[in-house]
Amino acid sequence: MHTVKAKGILSAKGGFNLYRGCEHGCIYCDSRSLCYQMQHDFEDIEVKENAIELMEQTLRRRKKRCMLSTGAMSDPYMPLEKTLGYMQKVLVLIERYGFGINILTKSSLVLRDLELLKKIHKKTKCVVQMTLTTYDEKLCKILEPNVATTKERLEVLKILHDHHIPTIAWLCPFLPFINDTEENIMGLLNGCINAGVHGILCFGIGLTLREGNREYFYQQLDKHFPSLRQKYHQTYGNAYIINSPTDQSLMHLLKTECRKNNILFGTTEIFQYLNTFEDKYSPAQISFDEL
Repeated sequence: MHTVKAKGILSAKGGFNLYRGCEHGCIYCDSRSLCYQMQHDFEDIEVKENAIELMEQTLRRRKKRCMLSTGAMSDPYMPLEKTLGYMQKVLVLIERYGFGINILTKSSLVLRDLELLKKIHKKTKCVVQMTLTTYDEKLCKILEPNVATTKERLEVLKILHDHHIPTIAWLCPFLPFINDTEENIMGLLNGCINAGVHGILCFGIGLTLREGNREYFYQQLDKHFPSLRQKYHQTYGNAYIINSPTDQSLMHLLKTECRKNNILFGTTEIFQYLNTFEDKYSPAQISFDEL
């Protein structure tokens, strides 16, 4: 871990990353790609030491409230968050200034902040998004070695639903010849249905590989699935988008099951929902302390 002083904290669209790099070790992680110009080892987490100060200054100045969102460059609830508590401090500010929040994570640590999430959702809107890739627990620990297992993540989604926090499941990525099966999709779907997710986001049955993350991914294939590197080379070469042979049939299955169970589906619909700010306080409910 190392620290830097950041010049800014929020993007124009309200996205933010408190950290750069990640401890989770997922073998497919796109954030390892060289195009992001990370000037340090991926596991040497960069911490924006002035993030809380910048966030308060920014939210105080903003005249129009909106939905904020954690970025995809790193998980805001990776293990070091237990010690640093940056995300928790940011949530306090988001609640204080009346903004909404979308959180994307794979960690059960999000439940540490459940009461804060409930306070935010009472005022505006709080949505927790959880990435799920593999229903098989043993395979999960290979693909995503340092995070909560799929079973644990589904339990988190169920707890959030029981506390009236809406949730979105990101079903991605699916690695060809590894977890791109109907059995896996149905296992994840049934888990999501039981957890009461509001929506499911899936960009297709496959993954993306580019310089930086491709090399790491192939190293991990050699370690855990030694027969697959050659098959990937023969099938996909150096393609960026790696679509599974089962893409069309499994995407049809996903759409059909989501419609059947009244689960929101589709990238346009999901992102419209995530970005729509809701103000649940009428003028009569706002106290002078909140102005």
